[in-house]
Amino acid sequence: MAAKRKRGALAAGKAKRARSAPSECGAFPEGVPQECGTAPRECSIPPPVSQGKWKNKERVLIFSSRGISFRTRHLMQDLRTLMPHSKADTKMDRKDQLFVINEVCEMKNCNKCIFFEAKKKQDLYMWLSNTPQGPSAKFLVQNVHTLAELKMTGNCLRGSRPLLSFDPIFDKEPHYALLKELFIQIFSTPQYHPKSQPFVDHVFTFSITDERIWFRNYQIIEEDASLVEIGPRFVLNLIKIFQGSFGGPTLYENPHYQSPNMHRRLVRLSVAAKFREKQQVKEVQKIKKNGSKVLVQEDPTEVVFETPAEEKPVEIQYVKPESKPIVKDKKKLRKIQRKKQKKLFRTEG
Repeated sequence: MAAKRKRGALAAGKAKRARSAPSECGAFPEGVPQECGTAPRECSIPPPVSQGKWKNKERVLIFSSRGISFRTRHLMQDLRTLMPHSKADTKMDRKDQLFVINEVCEMKNCNKCIFFEAKKKQDLYMWLSNTPQGPSAKFLVQNVHTLAELKMTGNCLRGSRPLLSFDPIFDKEPHYALLKELFIQIFSTPQYHPKSQPFVDHVFTFSITDERIWFRNYQIIEEDASLVEIGPRFVLNLIKIFQGSFGGPTLYENPHYQSPNMHRRLVRLSVAAKFREKQQVKEVQKIKKNGSKVLVQEDPTEVVFETPAEEKPVEIQYVKPESKPIVKDKKKLRKIQRKKQKKLFRTEG
């Protein structure tokens, strides 16, 4: 028959296992004995780096219309990777009205929107809106360069929070001050966002040059506090600022804005004017070559400065002139000339 176990034998085994567990986790230091009857301590897990509550519930919807180019698609994807508080949606049909975007943002639980609108498969427009109350701004996007295209040496952590740097002109004019607040609410990552990292290692810069807003992204290098550009980069040419979301009364209209259609038209007109000028020059040259030459009449004033010379009688020489002797010595030549002169004087006398 099997021997009966004594009471407390199982409890002693459990106690041994419980005593050995803390030593494995490292809760008790080596060489410090555990007192009998005390409860085993649990392993302590370090708390997360960011201890805080996510209060700023800003969510940005980034999507586009149909007909965008590959570069616009890559730019949109780059903005989504740089902004962890963003959401994506399917492309919107070009036949739909823009105010439909407010309903899409409401369904996606987003209160900010970045909408890329493509026209004629070559012009790109960007809408920045605070849905559904407004305001909203429409820009023409120029000089787009994506992350994959630039091949920059800089790099940043995915989901890290950026610093926003603005040009001092943003604080001088009211429409730029409104755009600054809109940029801050859209591009800044909320603190303690679940998808964000508690690090600041890159900077978004918004500078104003030539009546345009230039967007750049730089990495912060810890060694010497210098900046290295990461990308993407693009230029925003402001068109209008509306009071509502994707419409409403116009708060500001850029007087320096020139539409792409007008720009292309002026380029065509300048090329046509140059071609027309060349054709006119060729026609004038042909007329000059083929035209009859007009003879210029004699000018009577040309005889004023002519002085008539004295008329000399025409003499005909019948006798052959005497040949001059070839004398090498100059003294002998002079003697011969003197003799001839003496003969002439004698004959005349």
